[in-house]
Amino acid sequence: MSTNKNRINIINKRARFEYQLLDKYVAGIQLGGTEIKSIRLGKASILEAFCVIENNEVFLRNMHIAEYGNASFYQHKAKADRKLLLNRKEINKLDKKMKTKGFTIVALRLFINQNGYAKVEIALAQGKKLYDKRADLKEKDDQRAMDRIKKAY
Repeated sequence: MSTNKNRINIINKRARFEYQLLDKYVAGIQLGGTEIKSIRLGKASILEAFCVIENNEVFLRNMHIAEYGNASFYQHKAKADRKLLLNRKEINKLDKKMKTKGFTIVALRLFINQNGYAKVEIALAQGKKLYDKRADLKEKDDQRAMDRIKKAY
């Protein structure tokens, strides 16, 4: 349906820095008409998005989808909760882990698959300590220095 140049791939870079990622899942999103049109235009943000489990259903909170400019009177709410489509086994596994202290579910990536459906990659995550973040930054700086040295030769 969409070509490679039109691929929508919205990434939450901060999640990999702030959290240690344990299990990853790909889930569909239940969206309305103007929401999917805004996503296809790339007007969405998952920077602050996280998931909650209510009544054995998973909802994505704080995901921002800008209002669709060409819509007439029917518009969606920009920060509404959006239901994620996961199977029962995955929901039960996530729910069991969420009851453990320190775990959260964060959105990593929002994309449109080859069939034209909006999908979100979520991960069960545990918050990193400050020294873990410093170690990651040091490792990143060391890797850049090594790449520069390799490039010089």
